[in-house]
Amino acid sequence: QELPETVLLKFFQPENTPGPARPTPEQLSSLIKTSLHYPESFSHSFHQKSLCLVPVTLLLSNCSQAVVDVMIDLRHKTSPEALEIHGSFTWLGQTQYKLQLKSQEVCSLQLTACFVHTGVYNLGTPRVFAKLADQVTLFETSQQSSMPALIIINNI
Repeated sequence: QELPETVLLKFFQPENTPGPARPTPEQLSSLIKTSLHYPESFSHSFHQKSLCLVPVTLLLSNCSQAVVDVMIDLRHKTSPEALEIHGSFTWLGQTQYKLQLKSQEVCSLQLTACFVHTGVYNLGTPRVFAKLADQVTLFETSQQSSMPALIIINNI
């Protein structure tokens, strides 16, 4: 009686197995959605008090399924052209924030804008940077900013 021929099976693992998919720069720049909530116009008596303080809420929404590290920088540099159109204002209080947002988490920051003149101002100056919390990168990716956020400051 003849024994059946034994065949050795070889298992190959493809050499270029894809690791975890790295997000594209476009995906990284839209991890966090931001929106500013503030009155469209604000009336203030500059004769009684020279500084006009307006409460502004910065809403941050994590649009990803991952934990995201977020850095907010309020130390804006206004270009000379923007100064001619809108004028300059100052954010009062803390100028930088670092926080972590869980998947789909929404966080609101209470800010205060300070004005010394009447006029139209663009509040859309906070710069928001984000990175996936589990990624070891030196630099966060700048998040796409929304449209200008204009406010009208009136004198009473």
